[in-house]
Amino acid sequence: MGSPWWVGLDLRVLRHVRGVLRRRGLQLTLVERRPDETSAFAPLDGEDPSGPGLAVMATELNLAELALVESMLKEAALDVAVALRERDEPDVEPPGRRTSYHGIIGGAAIMQDLYVLLDRAAPSDATVLIQGENGTGKELVARAIHEGSERRDRKFVVTNCSTFNDNLLDSELFGHKRGAFTGAVADKAGLFELADAGTFFLDEIGDMSPTLQVKVLRVLQEGTFNRVGDTEMRKVDVRIISATNRDLQGMVAAGQFREDLFYRIHVINVTLPPLRERRDDIPLLIEHFLARHRRQKPKRLMPDCAARMLAYAWPGNVRELENEIERLVVLAGDELMIGTDLLSPRIRQWTPTETLEIEAEPDSLPAAVEALERRMIGAAMVRHNGNKTRAAEELKVSRRNLIRLVQKYQLE
Repeated sequence: MGSPWWVGLDLRVLRHVRGVLRRRGLQLTLVERRPDETSAFAPLDGEDPSGPGLAVMATELNLAELALVESMLKEAALDVAVALRERDEPDVEPPGRRTSYHGIIGGAAIMQDLYVLLDRAAPSDATVLIQGENGTGKELVARAIHEGSERRDRKFVVTNCSTFNDNLLDSELFGHKRGAFTGAVADKAGLFELADAGTFFLDEIGDMSPTLQVKVLRVLQEGTFNRVGDTEMRKVDVRIISATNRDLQGMVAAGQFREDLFYRIHVINVTLPPLRERRDDIPLLIEHFLARHRRQKPKRLMPDCAARMLAYAWPGNVRELENEIERLVVLAGDELMIGTDLLSPRIRQWTPTETLEIEAEPDSLPAAVEALERRMIGAAMVRHNGNKTRAAEELKVSRRNLIRLVQKYQLE
C-alpha cells in the first residue's frame, strides 16, 4: 500500500485555512477519499470528485454553513494542488540555468546572458548605464546590482530626473542652504548625501539639463559637490547607476548630452530586452504576477485568455503585463478562473496581423513549425498551470518528449 498523498507536502500552505477553521471550532482533515458521513469536502482533482481531498467533519452544521466551509476548502485545495505539483514535479533545468535573479523573473537565453553580466558587474564599484524601453525593469536591475555589491547593507537611493524642473532637481540631488531661494527656510541635505557609502540610481538621466550634468560629472570624477547657495565643498562616496530609454549617443552627437559624462556613466552598459524578444518568459511572468496579486484567492487564466495574452505584443513590456494581471485579479472578484471577457480591449482585440509587425515571419518551413510548436506548448503549460502530465495529454505527446521540448524552448 502506498504512502498517503500528503507525505512530504509542505503543510504551511494550509496554515491560514486551519487557523480560520480552528476559530470556528472546526478541524481540517486530509483524506484519501470523500467521507461517507456528512461533511464539507473539496477534492484535489476536479476529475476525481470522490478521491483525495480536504474535509471537515461537522455533522452539526446546517447546509448553508457546510457550503461556506466547502467554498473555503476549494480555495485551499488549489494551493495544495500547486504544492503537490512542486513536490512531485521538481523543475528539471539545464545546469546553471536560472529563472530569477534578485527579484528579476525570466529564464530565456537572453536573460541568462544578462544574469552573467550582472554577476560580474555587481561586486565592483564601476558605474553602470542601464538602457531599455519603458517597462523593462531598469530599476529592478539597478536594485539587483546593489544587492550583489559590497554596498548591499547601505542605502539604495532612487530619483527620476524627469520628475523635477532644473532648479528643483538641483536641490533634490545636492541639497540647499537656508535662504538660497524663496522657500528655503532651513538647510537641507540632498540625495547624494543621503546615499553616501551606498548606491544612487539616477533614472531617466537623459532628461537632465547640461548644467546639472556638469555637477554630476564632478561627483563621479572627484566625489565632491556644493549644496545650492553654499560655498562649502562636501565629499561623498557613492556608486552611481543610471538609466534611460533615450539614445544617449545620438544626444551626444546632437550636443544635448555631455560626451565626457556619457563615457563616465557608460563604464558598464546593460541593455534590457523588451518582452517581445523573450516571449518564452510570458507564462513564467504570468504565474509570478498571479501569485503576487492573488489577494488570498489563487487565480488561474482560462485557456482562451492565456492564449490571447501569449499572442499579444506587450509594447509596455513587463510593467504592462503586471498591470494587466493585477487588473484581472481585481475584476475577477471571487471567481477563481479568469476569462477573456475581463481582458483589456487592446489585448482582447489584438489580431495576428498586428503581431507580424513585431515578430519577423519565419523564413523557412522548419522555423515556422518550431514557432507554432513553441506557441502551442507555452499555451498548454499556462492552461495547466505548469503540470507537464496534463499538458502532454492535451498535446498528444509523451511526458518525456514534452519535458525535452520545454527545455528546448525554455518555457519554464
